[in-house]
Amino acid sequence: MKSLDVLFTPADFAALKSRKLDDATCVVFDVFRATSSMVTALANGAEAIIPVGEIPEALAVKQKNPTILLAGERDGVRIRAALTGGTDFDLGNSPREFTKEIVAGKTIVTTTTNGTRALRSCAHAKTVLIGSLLNLKATADFIFRAPPAHLILICSGTYEQTAYEDALAVGALCDLLWGKLEQSHASDSAKMARELYLMAAKDLLKAASTSRNGMRLCGIPELRDDVPFCMQRDIFNFTAALGKDGTVKRL
Repeated sequence: MKSLDVLFTPADFAALKSRKLDDATCVVFDVFRATSSMVTALANGAEAIIPVGEIPEALAVKQKNPTILLAGERDGVRIRAALTGGTDFDLGNSPREFTKEIVAGKTIVTTTTNGTRALRSCAHAKTVLIGSLLNLKATADFIFRAPPAHLILICSGTYEQTAYEDALAVGALCDLLWGKLEQSHASDSAKMARELYLMAAKDLLKAASTSRNGMRLCGIPELRDDVPFCMQRDIFNFTAALGKDGTVKRL
């Protein structure tokens, strides 16, 4: 591996779109909650997930295939008819909604405030992995088996700002990779993410609960349980990736 880099904010997305990534692996984290929901949906038998940037794109996919489930959020809550011109989405962005009974065998099209934007910004990379704490070790193992020339870990952030929970998860992945990496190949941002994780590692849930997103979710009774759910470590043993066809599937 020639380089390990971490991008902390959505401000990096525009530059990433024009960056040459044909020898790079990108891992996108949106811990609260898009990538955690994608991984959970696949764990519960979803066939595939199609991330799109905007609500009209999701509706267009649904129109072509009525069996597809609509999922997504704006400002943290499920997309409702007022934003779509009459259609309530089937699911929001809570991983706990993506149960086996609802998603098994289904294809889901999803649009979120930041997570799907992050995925689209690096879709041209050689490999794009879906990052979460829920399958972190499996993601690290995949990287170990075929180390890329360049590894870029992407925090989806909150609106246009850094998200603490994403930085913690990225730092946890950096820590798993650290012993097999030439230290000079790691950017300062990767070192910062790892150090941040190590400071919080004894109680990651407590740390993440103090984040802007963590506090917001904890203040919404129907969503507060998403925080401990998303902070679970390695409950799923598979890797998920965004394919060149634009769909997220298990590898």
